[in-house]
Amino acid sequence: MSFTLDLPTGPLADAVLTKVQSSESASIANHSVRSFLFAQLLAEHEGALDDAAYDRDLLFAATIMHDLGAGELAQGDARFEVEGADLAAALLTEHGVDARDVDRVWEAIALHTSPGIAERRGLLAHLTREGVGVDFGRNAELVADWEKEIHSAYPRLAMARSLTDAIVERAARSAAAAPRYSIGGELLRERRADGITALELGAASCPWGE
Repeated sequence: MSFTLDLPTGPLADAVLTKVQSSESASIANHSVRSFLFAQLLAEHEGALDDAAYDRDLLFAATIMHDLGAGELAQGDARFEVEGADLAAALLTEHGVDARDVDRVWEAIALHTSPGIAERRGLLAHLTREGVGVDFGRNAELVADWEKEIHSAYPRLAMARSLTDAIVERAARSAAAAPRYSIGGELLRERRADGITALELGAASCPWGE
């Protein structure tokens, strides 16, 4: 692969990006784009580009829309990962994406905060989770050649705090949005108890900051 910062284009890709940029803060939307770019670099590093399961368009859909549940379209009726997965699935279905592929994207988004599970649910779920993880500093050395250019194009804008604010605000809307041990539930509990979350504290050790 000759890596570039170019994003997929076409009616579906344009609709995906528009949905995210119109309903999420710029900070969270930039995080989602970086997650896609990092996921592509990881796919190349792992030799997955020639894998029959690799689909760049589905990877774009899953990574770009993985935080829709932290945006304005989410009602706080369920875990943010599930609400986001539902919103993504609805958009893909509207654009005629095959039901099996819609389900793959739904699963990748719903499981992106589930370590030890996403990695076992196929290449798309694995790359989605790991692309997001790189943006939090995990395996940062694997993208060192490109991270400055990626961050220049899509700056962080206090991502960890912005994302936590959005998740906590929605988690506070209903018990179903913040079940015990879910990331939404834990972030809400930590904010109420300590005023700050482990996610935000961990950003301080990220190689490129918050």
